Amino acid sequence: MQHFSISDILSAEKQFRTNLINCLSGVRTAQLLGTQNPAGLTNLAIFNSAMHIGAHPPLMGLIFRPLDAQQHSLANILETGLYTLNSVPIDRLASAHQCSARYPQEVSEFAANGFTPWYSETHAAPYVAESALRIGLKLVQKTDIVLNGTMLLIGEVQEVWVAEEALEEDGNIRFDLLEAAGVGGLDTYYRFEAAARFPYAKPGVPPVSLI
Repeated sequence: MQHFSISDILSAEKQFRTNLINCLSGVRTAQLLGTQNPAGLTNLAIFNSAMHIGAHPPLMGLIFRPLDAQQHSLANILETGLYTLNSVPIDRLASAHQCSARYPQEVSEFAANGFTPWYSETHAAPYVAESALRIGLKLVQKTDIVLNGTMLLIGEVQEVWVAEEALEEDGNIRFDLLEAAGVGGLDTYYRFEAAARFPYAKPGVPPVSLI
């Protein structure tokens, strides 16, 4: 195995260091972040940092880099308090990845990359019509991370739209049946395949997969 000390990491070429550290947390669900500013201009960005915070109340977190003039998604969330997270269809990877390009504010990534904005009657931020899992969120907390100037935004889940074929009776969602993409690092995408699902573990009871 190759070993990297902290001094090796800090002295590494920037691109290598960025890729290495971004890959350490493994494959996560790729998400398209849908927002809209008060003037009605829509924005769509691809994220790999969505995380579960808690189920009661239902909370999810997103990590943002320091605010700059190009971060329209963050500005829209801070202005309106509303946003959506949408699964990335496995057959739309190139279009989804292109949403990371720095478009001017007047250009919607929805239109530029062939995605369709869709609105529910109960949430004002745009969803991605092509996504099999759509989550509507309301900003409830912003925490600045002093260590590196990033920020954690915590949103309360307001509503969920999910393809029926991927939703199990107990509320579990099968991401392989959603045909949703995962992402490792910044630019490598993966297909999900369910390998096993085990019941609640108890001492002395051998686990038997449910699938």
